Amino acid sequence: MQKYVLSELDSGQRVVTERLTHVRSVALGFWIGAGSRDERDERAGVSHFIEHLLFKGTDRYTAQEIAEVFDAMGGELNAATSREHTVVYARVADHHLDEAIDVMSDMVYAPLFAEVDSEREVVLEEIAMYEDQPQELVHDLISEAVFGQHPLGRPVIGTAEVISSVSRRAITAYHRSMYVPGNIVVAAAGYLDHNELLGLLERAESKVGDTPARGRRVRSPLVKPPPPDLRFMRKDTEQYHLCLAAPGIARSDRRRFAASLLDAILGGSASSRLFQEIREKRGMAYAVYTFASQYTDTGQIGLYVGTREENLGPCLEIAAEQIGEIASGNLRPNELERAKENLKGRILLSMEATSSRMSRLGKSLITDTEMLSLDRIVEEIDAVEADNLAELAGVLLAPERLSAAAIGPSEDRFLAAVERINPALATAAA
Repeated sequence: MQKYVLSELDSGQRVVTERLTHVRSVALGFWIGAGSRDERDERAGVSHFIEHLLFKGTDRYTAQEIAEVFDAMGGELNAATSREHTVVYARVADHHLDEAIDVMSDMVYAPLFAEVDSEREVVLEEIAMYEDQPQELVHDLISEAVFGQHPLGRPVIGTAEVISSVSRRAITAYHRSMYVPGNIVVAAAGYLDHNELLGLLERAESKVGDTPARGRRVRSPLVKPPPPDLRFMRKDTEQYHLCLAAPGIARSDRRRFAASLLDAILGGSASSRLFQEIREKRGMAYAVYTFASQYTDTGQIGLYVGTREENLGPCLEIAAEQIGEIASGNLRPNELERAKENLKGRILLSMEATSSRMSRLGKSLITDTEMLSLDRIVEEIDAVEADNLAELAGVLLAPERLSAAAIGPSEDRFLAAVERINPALATAAA
């Protein structure tokens, strides 16, 4: 059973820990409630840009010293940005925890933003690299098709136009407004003492200096997703990279356990229906899978397939057929039980890593999601019935709810394939 301790510092920063006595390491993460959906259009990508800049030096550490400190500890230091949060995370030996906190607190609260122009070029190279990977880029296109002009429809990485022009002043202002204690969660898992960690964090805060103790930010919810839409990018590729997707469910939705099982059965594993029917039995694609994202107030659910032109329409027909089968309640013998064991097994195996335990705590708290015990999670998974899956598939993946996006040589071929799934969508585009 996972046992955690939760506290709040006088500054408003929340701290959650899990003590594990069988390891000699600590996974530590500073979770900031600042993601791409929190940006204005003219600042799209600034959250990810700041993530890069946090490593480029602080009031007390140069960029090289930050790297040298963690190399000397034999530790790991990294960061990531999503649509709803940014996280700076590390894993170190337990006796190096105080030094890791000292450096990471400085990175989070007191970056110098002294190398904006040089790091700007790095991010522009990252954007260019990403645009050369259609199997990745198509996921940004489908998000735009599903969420339209809402910030959830924008790429996390930003655009070359914004990154090329955003000023140091604008970056500093965004950091000052978002990187405040009330909008930050510190999560840790491993061989540590909760009260000792609180003392280390308070001492680190005192070194950083005054930070405005503002409360937690409240996002404007997505009241109603836009109608289904299409996005296509012409590129001379050997394959068409195509996604179908629709708005999904929020992170706190009780149906999230059924949604995870639906993902596993439809396309989330080697024994899933789409993988078996499209790749294994017919050899129509090398990569085919489903995906699901859950946000504070909504989500996304969909599928990806990369295939040649002649297989594009048949692949979508197979996908529609399999979705329809599940929505009709036609599960195969032991299919649901196998999916349940798969999901429980993956969760339990992930809990053997301190980083996974830390991430689970930090992500739950920064998104204000109930932190369920592992026993409770297993109970919720076991409680899902076949009817729950059928209802969810019928509601979320109904053909008329599906948006489509693709990258490939011919938009006409793309529209012809989509017409087999959602004729109204293809007709409107034509």
